Amino acid sequence: MKVVVLKEGNFSVSKEKEFMFLDESSKGIRMAIQPFLVMTETENILLDAGLGWFENEQPKIVANLSVQGLEPFHINKILLSHLHKDHISGLVNTSTEDWTLNFPDAEIYIQKREYDYALSKNDCLSFDLEILDFIIKSAKIVWMTEDSGSISGEITFHVTGGHTPFHQVFWIKNEGETYFYGADNLPQSAYLKYHLAYKTDFDGKTAKDQRVEWEALAKKEHWKILLYHDLEKSILEF
Repeated sequence: MKVVVLKEGNFSVSKEKEFMFLDESSKGIRMAIQPFLVMTETENILLDAGLGWFENEQPKIVANLSVQGLEPFHINKILLSHLHKDHISGLVNTSTEDWTLNFPDAEIYIQKREYDYALSKNDCLSFDLEILDFIIKSAKIVWMTEDSGSISGEITFHVTGGHTPFHQVFWIKNEGETYFYGADNLPQSAYLKYHLAYKTDFDGKTAKDQRVEWEALAKKEHWKILLYHDLEKSILEF
């Protein structure tokens, strides 16, 4: 098994949830966007799908996959932690009026309760309901309804809440190694240095308490933590 970071870049985010490529004059919250590719002996799996950024008139996530010798049709499954636009927009090529899926052959795993919540937040700028609607109507959706379970022999999930009401996290275990993807409940290494409840989370206290538990387990079991929004690191090893 191999885990690869598919970094789209470093961005600044305005109060209106607009993402701009980061430079010295950038204002707003700074964060990386970096989905992860899990390559097993039998399939290729994405953990979230990025912002849908374009580079040289091509989706950056597709270009990143080509570096690994993969084409979009090689992706078998895409696991979504939650449905904010910077985690799902990379599923759709919006470069023309007739949108298409970047990964038309892949199964998209979505927590059903998170989807229902997203539909109730049509005034929330963190969601892009037009893109979400296109995904639901066009892709091969696998609806997840359980609080925890297995995606495959190597990957398990658990619904944690925290950043959003039904945000979920994933563990990838293979040959004695454990990778943990906490998505936006643990997006940057600084979240382990400063144990804070963030107002940007739906339930900041729950997210904070979970990070304390995960850090203890990570140290005990020597996890490798995948950091979706960290500007400097993609994988934190204990």
